[in-house]
Amino acid sequence: MKEKLYYKDAYIQSFTSKILKQNEDANGTYVVLEETAFYPTGGGQPHDTGTLNDIEVTNVEEVDREIRHYITQQINGSDVNGQLNWKRRFDHMQQHTGQHILSAAFAEKFGILTNAFHLGRDTATIDLETPELPMETALGAEELANEIVFANRPITIRWIDEAEAKTLPLRKEPTVKENIRVVIVEDFDYNGCGGTHPNYTGEVGPIKILGWERHKGNIRLEFACGWRTLRIMHEKQTVLKDAVRLLNSKESDLPNKLEQILTSQKEMDKALRDANDKLLAYEANELLEKAASLPSGKLVAAVFTDRSMQDLAKLSVALTQDSEAIALLVAQTGDNIQCVCASGKAVEKNMNEALKSALPLIEGKGGGNPLSARGGGKAVVSAEAFLEKLIAGVSE
Repeated sequence: MKEKLYYKDAYIQSFTSKILKQNEDANGTYVVLEETAFYPTGGGQPHDTGTLNDIEVTNVEEVDREIRHYITQQINGSDVNGQLNWKRRFDHMQQHTGQHILSAAFAEKFGILTNAFHLGRDTATIDLETPELPMETALGAEELANEIVFANRPITIRWIDEAEAKTLPLRKEPTVKENIRVVIVEDFDYNGCGGTHPNYTGEVGPIKILGWERHKGNIRLEFACGWRTLRIMHEKQTVLKDAVRLLNSKESDLPNKLEQILTSQKEMDKALRDANDKLLAYEANELLEKAASLPSGKLVAAVFTDRSMQDLAKLSVALTQDSEAIALLVAQTGDNIQCVCASGKAVEKNMNEALKSALPLIEGKGGGNPLSARGGGKAVVSAEAFLEKLIAGVSE
């Protein structure tokens, strides 16, 4: 290739060139051009997209020292007109340069280095070499980064060799010894980088830290720059306005309002659980009054519809407070059958054996112990038929 136009001028949006090669590999049909403005994936920055002779370019990769433009169909002829998706390219320029500035801010102000960068579709992340990140540290780095942005400092590119690289305060040691490309933010940052960058820091737009978490002993920090920041802030503002409207509260009062609601919800949930437990105790008493007498104990056998396993288990506990009770509780929900078999301490029948003898009828699985077992399966027979099988198991 004659020239990587994206290094000559990162603002080139359209160009003409000639096809040197057209072929296929595992990723699809591709062309190699005499010169190109399409940036290939590399250095944490995703590839450009766009068109070649109005044919979509879906991916750009550097393979075996040639830049392959993956296209949706073959191109006729040798001359091409390339058109970049400029919105995508400029977004990448904002995020990548914003990462340089933010990483430099953490290093400059707090001595915290960056060891990884990922530019995602919606946000970007850096991995900081620190086990903890206090809020005041994050805010301090964000403030310094935005000061650099709004100072609109020049961003220049220099190609240097190893000897000259040793004279510059590079944030990281270069991985090559010649043709080292250095991106310089005036009087602030020197960083070896192969990505595309704007001419001034002001074009990066506002830098906003969105959050962070621990990751492999370090801190993975999420952020956004430029238009992404504005879009995210707009989305958050919309959510905030909806919350203000729904809660009939001022923005500043939202945390207290939400805390009150959560406290009230917890109290309500506890009250509902207590009420449900009382209802289950009442239901258990009613069922025990109608229990059938067996030589092995008092049999409570019942079928329910759309009853949870949790409710069946609680009801069985309430029933087996009576030491002579045997509780066989079956519930059908859609195409599934669940059951709980339980007994009081005075009952000699083994509930686990009774359950397992019946489970094949519903192609089910389950288990437990002699006093309590539970399981479930498919409703290949009716819930009533399955209950009869359970009753037979404890009546033998």
